[in-house]
Amino acid sequence: MRIAALLCAVLICSVARADAAGEAASQLLTPTTPQAWSMAAKRDIELTYQIYLANHPGVFNTEDPQFAVRLAVARKNALTLAAQVKDAGGFSAAIDRFSAGLRDGHALAYMDVAQSAADRWPGFVAAWRGEGLYVYASTLPEIKAGDEILACDHRSANTLMLQNVFRFGGRPDEAGQWWSQARNLFVDGGNPFVRLPKRCTFRTGDHVATIDITWRQTDANYETWRKASYNGDVLKPGLTEPRPKLFWVAMPTFEPDDVARDAYRKAIDTLRDRRSEILSADAIVIDLRNNQGGSSFWSEALTQSLWGAGRIDRLRASWPSRVWWRASEDNTNYVESLVAKFRADGQPESASSFASAATGMRNALRHEQRYYVEPLNLPSLSKGADPAPLMTPVYVIVPGQCASACLDALDVFTHFPNTKLIGSPSSADTVYLEIRSQTLPDGLVKVVIPNKLYRNRPRAAGYYYRPAIEVDDLVWSTHTFVDVVETDLKRGRRAAGRNQVVQQIEKPEVTR
Repeated sequence: MRIAALLCAVLICSVARADAAGEAASQLLTPTTPQAWSMAAKRDIELTYQIYLANHPGVFNTEDPQFAVRLAVARKNALTLAAQVKDAGGFSAAIDRFSAGLRDGHALAYMDVAQSAADRWPGFVAAWRGEGLYVYASTLPEIKAGDEILACDHRSANTLMLQNVFRFGGRPDEAGQWWSQARNLFVDGGNPFVRLPKRCTFRTGDHVATIDITWRQTDANYETWRKASYNGDVLKPGLTEPRPKLFWVAMPTFEPDDVARDAYRKAIDTLRDRRSEILSADAIVIDLRNNQGGSSFWSEALTQSLWGAGRIDRLRASWPSRVWWRASEDNTNYVESLVAKFRADGQPESASSFASAATGMRNALRHEQRYYVEPLNLPSLSKGADPAPLMTPVYVIVPGQCASACLDALDVFTHFPNTKLIGSPSSADTVYLEIRSQTLPDGLVKVVIPNKLYRNRPRAAGYYYRPAIEVDDLVWSTHTFVDVVETDLKRGRRAAGRNQVVQQIEKPEVTR
């Protein structure tokens, strides 16, 4: 398993020049002997540890005194494996072990060079639904989609996930991570520190069978099924209408490219322009399948078009959280580099915000201060009249990997009583966000570092959302979610009808 597949909630990736430099270096410094691989693993783990000590906002966070302990344990566990490393697969696993110890999707390291050996699989892909592990799709006649995977080699499905997946990535305390990481269970990426399943027990209805597992090279189905197993079919960004009075807003990423940005702007403008239709619609669906975060700008623009800018500003004003930037030299240089990027992307407000943060961090450095604390900057409240309140049911499809800016969106969506979450449990965040990445000198490893922390954020570290309607269907197709929405709307209409009948019966007669 490659830790790159476990990245979640990435706001902005590192500068391309740094990546190119890392790739060039790796061509020169890739180890060629078992001893060299082990030495490289030890060296890169120590370098990663030092980078976090110098830059991570948790090092001096008095409200998280256990951070230093987690960091030290992560280093210790990774170095224990590094001493046994003999090849690229072992090297990658040792680096992954370090990341797993931090249990933070915004703080991790991973091997950034393709390994020579291709992944192997047993001919099927697993998916987590509800409280169990299932076969999502299979090439084998004896193992069928929908079969429940009970155990392998006398290890339960839960134990397999903990030992073979979460020991090297992901966060088992977050329910959504079981949904998004199950696809990595039946993958042989060359990790010598996991025991690959050999015999697994499957249940189909009332029938239970134990079947030998044969590992083989992956085929064309492998990646397609892995992605579909936790995302379903991902729609193109933008607004569609599956039927009259049902509006569907697909937002598969909050880090959109130019095409997606244009689609988001068009969708938001359309919702605002057609507000009278929106107010009388049957439902609005906000589809976050595939979304792992990015910039909160896009969800905020959407919420303003739906509920009104004034309501959103007042909501945010009631959440007086503070941002503390870790003022290291590298963090400050990174934040300074973002100003021009946001200006070029047509986000002047974000550019201005980062310019203020960069200035504050630079001043903190000059005065040998560890943090720049942003002033409490409450939004200016609109003096104009709010638009008519949105009472239309809003359904939000939540994927298991939803974190960072995706969670920021849920914070706002769920504030309004006409919103209902459907899908899976989400992932969670720590209080450490706004990442940058740094390639180590040998070009083998990329380190992802958060730059800031939140104080007084309403959503606590480790908190995740559970859906009102959990969709345990194996296939997360758009058709499936349309059916879920339509069924819930009918149930709501029936309930409303019953209430109306009761009110009419109980209504006293008026005599003249």
